[in-house]
Amino acid sequence: MKILIATDHAGFELKEKLKTDLEKEGHEVKDFGAFSFDPEDDYPDFIKPLAKEISENGGMGIILGGSGQGEAMTANRFKNVRAVVFNGQYKPEDGRAVPEEIKISREHNDANILSLGVRFLSYEEAREAVRQWLSTPFSGDERHVRRIKKIDE
Repeated sequence: MKILIATDHAGFELKEKLKTDLEKEGHEVKDFGAFSFDPEDDYPDFIKPLAKEISENGGMGIILGGSGQGEAMTANRFKNVRAVVFNGQYKPEDGRAVPEEIKISREHNDANILSLGVRFLSYEEAREAVRQWLSTPFSGDERHVRRIKKIDE
């Protein structure tokens, strides 16, 4: 699978690790930056080109930032983009390591960008979230297709 990835300085280290993991698993990874650690860079400079590509050509993307919120807001300004935030701020009271929202974002919403909040996630949590998100297909149920069409109108 081809996966697009982007971050600013906040997610640079984790992006590099995830990129390596994904490539080892046989995925083709297109990196939109940051390409070096610069504490003064701005996330829209990296997130907008990735979101534009998904908007125009489809695909799956992973974006990273401090909380993941601003990055998702930026991505969601593009038509056909459905970015979901996961920043680990939950209490796993039922023993789950990653909440069901990761799977539901794919099954129900056909989310095509996963925005990770790196200040709140360990590497292991981020990696598990990516694994679950990439391995969960869109259900294609009529009610979900109908809702997505309404979002895009």
